[in-house]
Formats: sequence, structure tokens, C-alpha cells
Amino acid sequence: MTLKIEHLTKKFDDKVILDDISFEVKTGEILAIVGFSGSGKSTVLKLITGLLDSDGGTITSDDKGEVAMVFQYSALFDSLNVFDNITFALQERKEFRGKYSEKELREMVAKKLKTVGLSNIENKFPYELSGGMQKRVSFARAIMTEPSLILYDEPTAGLDPVASTIIEDYIVRLRNETNTTAIVVTHQLSTIKRCADRVIMLYHGKIVFEGTPQELEAGETPYTRQFMDASPEGPMKINASDF
Repeated sequence: MTLKIEHLTKKFDDKVILDDISFEVKTGEILAIVGFSGSGKSTVLKLITGLLDSDGGTITSDDKGEVAMVFQYSALFDSLNVFDNITFALQERKEFRGKYSEKELREMVAKKLKTVGLSNIENKFPYELSGGMQKRVSFARAIMTEPSLILYDEPTAGLDPVASTIIEDYIVRLRNETNTTAIVVTHQLSTIKRCADRVIMLYHGKIVFEGTPQELEAGETPYTRQFMDASPEGPMKINASDF
């Protein structure tokens, strides 16, 4: 799926969150959206999924494929086991309900778990899994409907460096195996460098940088230099109310 964002605007009361931004994500590309807290990164994902309505602009794609979202901290249902978490959409959405037999669902879940490096955990509950395993289960849930676009909101949040590397590898692996387009909202430099083909940086609702991870890392603009140095000094002013 190629996704085109044109002149997207979003306000909450009098506060402008996104201010006439435009960008495109091509089929099979992984785009990272970065920026300090409160810059509008997660708002972009919510507008794409329809969780929020925009105040202006358009979001269009070249097909009507499924869009899946991997939420920060996995967002698994604590009361459901792994099998029921992964098959939730197939069991609850009317277009899928009754389409697959129990045996078919079991086979599909086993296949998706294998894709994310897990097996034989269908009957376990989220509290029985590590943070990294929970995150991978959320990946398996996201790909059950064979999406054309996957949105990742801070996919390595709360994970140790080793678990983060595993998750980053699976983001790339899922893209490579399925040619799925992906947008990754992240603060992590490792995620940007390991996963992204291209990066955009938001500040006060505007795109202040667009380029490759290598161009971001080079820090040749005041914005990228401040971001790479994690410095409070620079053109991007951080307010305590943003945290």
C-alpha cells in the first residue's frame, strides 16, 4: 500500500497539533516518525486509523487493504489467552466471523506465532509472558488479517536493549516477507537505524526534516543535530507540559 498524506491538520481546542503536513509512504517502505514529546507523532497514526478525525487535509491510498496497529505496551487483553488475543479480530469483526473453523484458526495462529519466533504459547495469558513476548504476540495479532499497512506506536517502549533488537528485527522481517508498508513512531535511535528506510521529524506540528536515517544521524541541520545530541538547547523548545 502506498499512503499519501496531503495538508493534514489537527487541532485540540486552540492547540494546533498538526499544521498542514504532507508526506508519502511507498509500498514496502518503512517510515519512521520522530520528534520530541508532544510533537504530534501518535496523532498521525490515530488519524490514519480513523481513531481521530482531521480538521483538514486528506489521507489516501492506492488500495483498500487492511490497516493494522501495534500499540505501545502491546495492549493485549489481560482476560484473554494468546489464542483469543490473536484471533480477536477474526472472531469479532462481522466480515470475518464464522469464516474460519476452529482448526483453521489454530493453524493460522501457530503460523503467525512462528513468524514472530514463538510457539506453543496459545493457552498462556499475557501476565505469563515477558514484555518482549507480549510485544511479539501483538505483532502476530496485527498480521492475522494480512494487512497492507502496519502502524507501530513506540514498538520498543519499556523493553531492554536485547528485547528491543529482537523487536526491531521482526519489524524488518515482516516487511521483507510480506512487502507490507509500515510507519514506526519512535524515540529510539536504534529503531530508526535498524528499521527505517526514511525518516520525518515533527516539531510543533510541522515537518522540520525528511531524509534517510544516515542523513538524520549526520546532524547537518539545527533540528537533526539537537535531536541526535538529545540536547535541550536548539531550535526545538521543550515545555514541561509536554511530558
